[in-house]
Amino acid sequence: MSRVYNFSAGPATMPLPVLEEIQAELLDYKGSGMSVMEMSHRSKVFQQIADEAEADLRKLMNIPDNYKVLFVQGGATLEFAMIPMNLKKNGVFDYIVTGAWSKKAANEAKKYGKVNVIATSEDKNYSYIPDCSDLNVDDDADYVYICENETIHGTTFQKLPNTKGKILVADQSSMFLSKPVNVSDYGIIYGGVQKNVGPAGLAIIIIREDLINENVDPTIPTYCRFDTHANNGSMYNTPNCWAIYVCGKVFKYLLSIGGLEKMNEINEKKAKVLYDFLDSSKMFNGTVEKEFRSLMNVPFVTDSAEKDAAVVAATKAAGFDNLKGHKSVGGLRASIYNAMPIDGVEALVEFLTKYEKENA
Repeated sequence: MSRVYNFSAGPATMPLPVLEEIQAELLDYKGSGMSVMEMSHRSKVFQQIADEAEADLRKLMNIPDNYKVLFVQGGATLEFAMIPMNLKKNGVFDYIVTGAWSKKAANEAKKYGKVNVIATSEDKNYSYIPDCSDLNVDDDADYVYICENETIHGTTFQKLPNTKGKILVADQSSMFLSKPVNVSDYGIIYGGVQKNVGPAGLAIIIIREDLINENVDPTIPTYCRFDTHANNGSMYNTPNCWAIYVCGKVFKYLLSIGGLEKMNEINEKKAKVLYDFLDSSKMFNGTVEKEFRSLMNVPFVTDSAEKDAAVVAATKAAGFDNLKGHKSVGGLRASIYNAMPIDGVEALVEFLTKYEKENA
C-alpha cells in the first residue's frame, strides 16, 4: 500500500486505524448484511451509530447537558447564514475579522442585519490576531463572532475575546477536536468536519439550548432553523449518514489515545518541528506572527512566487501532497491536522532542509 503524506487543508488526511476499520466494515456493518452507505437512517442500527457518535463527542469535549449537538449538512458555510438568521433579535452582529473565513461569514451576515467589524487584522494581511481584551461591543449586538483558527492565513486565537456578556459564536472548523475547550465559554461552536474529523458534507453544531428559538422569522427556510434539527435529533431529513458514521469512528479513536489533552500534546510537538525549521531557514519564512501561529495550518513562503511553485512541484514529486498555498494568498501551506503523523512532518522538514541546501 502506497500512501502519500497528505497536507491538504480539507478534505484532509484521516487516521489510518480508522480507515482500516471502515474498510473492514464497508460491505457488511456488524452483521447487518449491508454497508452503512446503504442502510436507512430510520433503522435501529443507524440510530445506534448516531447515538454513540453524539455520546462520544460529548465525552471528548465535556459538553454540558444544556448544550445540544446537531449534525447538519451544508458544511460550515451554511452556518454563515444560519447563525444571523436564528440569533437575530436586534439585527446587530459584531464580527472579529482575522482572515478569509471570518470575512466571508461577516459578508454573509450583512444580508440579515447590520454587521459591525469590531476588530480586524486586515491591515497586515491577517498575519496576527488583534487585541480583543477591550472591544467596542455594540450594546445591541445579538452575538460576537470569531473564526477561532483561520485555515487559509494560519492564525489562531490564544485567548478568547472579551465579549462583554454577549454570546460568543466560534467557527472551529480547522481546529475542531485538536485541543480541549471549555464549551461553556461559547454560545455556539461549529465546524465543518472535513478538515480535522471526517469526510466532507457535514457540520457539527454545539449550541446552548436557550439559543434555539422557535419564534424566529417564519420566512427562514425550514432546514435553516436550529430548532428543526434540535427537535428531530438531526434527522429532519436524510442526514449525511456516512459522515456521521466516520466521525463516530474518529471520536472513538481520539478517546482511545487519551482524548483531547493527549491530542493537543501531540499537535504541539508536531507543530514545533515545522516552526523550528522555518525559524532557522534562510529560504523559507512563516507568514504569521509567532504569538498567533496555528497548530493546524502552517503557511510559509520563499522570496518569489516562482520559487514557491518550484518547491510545491518538488514536494509533490517526493510524495508530499497538497502543499500549495490557497489561491488567494499563494505560497505554501502545510495543514498538519490530528491525523498527520509526526513522521510526516519530520519527513517534510528533512526534505525541505535538503532542498534548501541544494538550491541555496
